[in-house]
Amino acid sequence: MRKWSSIVSVIAAAMLIAGASPALAQGKASRQTMAVLDFDFASIQHWWDGNWDIGKGVCDMIVDELVNDGSYRIIERKRLDAILAEQDFSNSDRADPDAKTVAKVGKALGVKYMVVGSITKFGLEKSNKGVNAGAFGGGKYGIGNVGTQKGKATVAVTARIIDTSTGEIMASAKGDGISTRSGLLLGGAGGGGGAGGGGEISMGSSEYRDTVLGEATEIAVKQVVAKLIAAKSRLE
Repeated sequence: MRKWSSIVSVIAAAMLIAGASPALAQGKASRQTMAVLDFDFASIQHWWDGNWDIGKGVCDMIVDELVNDGSYRIIERKRLDAILAEQDFSNSDRADPDAKTVAKVGKALGVKYMVVGSITKFGLEKSNKGVNAGAFGGGKYGIGNVGTQKGKATVAVTARIIDTSTGEIMASAKGDGISTRSGLLLGGAGGGGGAGGGGEISMGSSEYRDTVLGEATEIAVKQVVAKLIAAKSRLE
């Protein structure tokens, strides 16, 4: 009896595996492929020195989170940048590209969905009410020169999933990150070491994430990504 019981168990397990395999394959095949464009930040006061593209940085953070989750297939950045260059896609198109541009980029990339968005808040407030009165973005900060002190960072990000074939907005997501604590407000290049040069900061680096501003950015990004993932059921 024990022998037959073992044989039955093996057969049952094999049937379960055989039955699950097509379902797993179907689930994997049903993942939508999408492109995530660099985010717009034109409405943000440029309070930092250098040419730090925070829209590119936030885009890369969102891409990393989506790739790690696995709900979507994400177009690789080099391929995306090459196509955008061919299509003469400008920074002014980041937040609200017209339907014709979306359709052209979508067709060139072979994706039905595209994620576009904006950074609407990106600021630091030092508790030391000095020359800048603690205002967000008051004055110019040399990246890497804002040291350890009590401060507050606020970051807000909005994103939309657009159907490239119709121009329809399929989902909208918002994230708000606030960090208030003592710590390194902002780290990076320009005298503070860290990643990049000439005023660039790698927002995906652990050094940035450990700063007050990095913590606020990560909170906002994770909120946006969670909502983009939750919208998966709306996409065909």
